[in-house]
Amino acid sequence: MISIKVKFRSPSAKDREGAIYYQIIHERKVRQLFSGYKVLPMEWDNSRSMVTAKAERKRAPLIQTIRECILKDVERLTKIGSRFDASVLTYTVDDLIEEFRRYVREYTLFNYMENVIAGLRHSNKNRTSETYRSALNSFRKFRQGKDILLDSLTPGIIESYEAWHKSRGVVPNTISFYMRILRAVYNRAVEDSIIEDCNPFRRVYTGIDKTVKRALPLSVVKKIKSLDLSLKPTLNYARDMFLMSFYLRGMSFVDMAFLKKSDLKNGYIIYRRRKTGQQLIIKWTVEMQTILNRYPDNPCGYLLPVIRKSKVNELSCYRNAAYNINHSLKIIAGMVGVAMPLTLYVARHSWASAAKAKGIPLPVISEGMGHDSETTTRIYLASLDTSVVDKANTIILKSLR
Repeated sequence: MISIKVKFRSPSAKDREGAIYYQIIHERKVRQLFSGYKVLPMEWDNSRSMVTAKAERKRAPLIQTIRECILKDVERLTKIGSRFDASVLTYTVDDLIEEFRRYVREYTLFNYMENVIAGLRHSNKNRTSETYRSALNSFRKFRQGKDILLDSLTPGIIESYEAWHKSRGVVPNTISFYMRILRAVYNRAVEDSIIEDCNPFRRVYTGIDKTVKRALPLSVVKKIKSLDLSLKPTLNYARDMFLMSFYLRGMSFVDMAFLKKSDLKNGYIIYRRRKTGQQLIIKWTVEMQTILNRYPDNPCGYLLPVIRKSKVNELSCYRNAAYNINHSLKIIAGMVGVAMPLTLYVARHSWASAAKAKGIPLPVISEGMGHDSETTTRIYLASLDTSVVDKANTIILKSLR
């Protein structure tokens, strides 16, 4: 059995902070473990061996946080001691302290998520690793770079994270997207027996709202195609990438950016979706080639003029290109009188809507890509004769001539 006491080392002067440490006793051996927390003498209650609630108003939130952290540390030390006691191995107080230090070093949210992301990339789940990276970056920004232990994730912290997103105008589906990823990481830590499940996500929204319809009618796509942007190369490029996505049966921009020249064979694009890994085959048309001919041959191995330099951060190039294109598309939207926010994703919805109108089987389109299950959509697509979609695509593209 171990004994843990919270102690306070008084400073040399009353107006300075003193250090809080833990006195750990096991088999008559006594060790001190400094917590890293410091408070003023007036903020320490010696009779209760804890920080006092009688701190100045401006320091009250800090003292409350320190109190919670101390209680968590004592809980961790106690659990480690109980685990060691339950084992058949003998241990020393130094072993206990070393295990505690290892825990707080390795089992932070940032470190744990980094390891999960590395594992996903090692398993070639690149798209999933990118979404996990996005969620981690978001939470890191919310925390202003300050890491947190996995077992310190509380409903209050998660609710504060949700409120932070809302204050920045983030839509519910995007907030839910981040929450679901964090919850998946948390649940993995529970499954790995690193933490006990305290369900910190129970009071935040993790569902999926039906999105507002983002499809453009063919008449508007035709207007965009007919715009004279010859003197506005930035807008012209954005329009070309929007149309290329539409021509390629609503291909997502990330898949477009990473299309390789070798993916175009014998008049067909053959590629795998980064999001799902599903292989798709698309007939290469004169409309697609016309756009490609407007740009110099890409010196990289990529087909389209998105990532154009070797030995660069390709994901950064893709993201920067997507940001710039979407910014330009908002200008183009104003030129054709479109009120909705025009983005590359609208091209995907617009093709799906047009395809539905032109007779592609409804299950395949899955209500204009508004499917509830990605798995269901993949099942339908896997059994579809691609020539049916190619014929429908030909009809759609002829409507724009």
